[in-house]
Amino acid sequence: MANTIHVDVVSAEQQIYSGEAEFVVLPGVDGELGIYPRHTPLFTQIKPGAVRIKPAGEGDDEFVFVQGGFLEIQPNKVTVLADTAIRANDLDEAMVLEAKQRAEEAMANKDAAGGIAAAQAELAAALAQLEAIRKFRHRAG
Repeated sequence: MANTIHVDVVSAEQQIYSGEAEFVVLPGVDGELGIYPRHTPLFTQIKPGAVRIKPAGEGDDEFVFVQGGFLEIQPNKVTVLADTAIRANDLDEAMVLEAKQRAEEAMANKDAAGGIAAAQAELAAALAQLEAIRKFRHRAG
């Protein structure tokens, strides 16, 4: 199909998505990126958040949470190399809320030398996952 672009979303553990799409939207470090077929080549860092993939044809949008990583765009191919990637259906809100609470508690503990940065990173990841869950529910609902 001339009006599609091949999309691969991979993490260190597995390939999460591979297929033809009409467009892709994902969180870049400088803002949200929208990618259509024949996009200008680009290599950039991505931040934690939701990747929205509009499959070719009549299929429902696919959502994937990425923990961060890199994005490579070629005119006919998009590759997301994520540190961690989780299908939106596999996100567990209760576990994410627990991780958020643990991170907030760790940040409140002023005695944790060097742990503050790790707690901030964990909190940012939890908040990004919660936002991805909300986006997925909004689109599905």
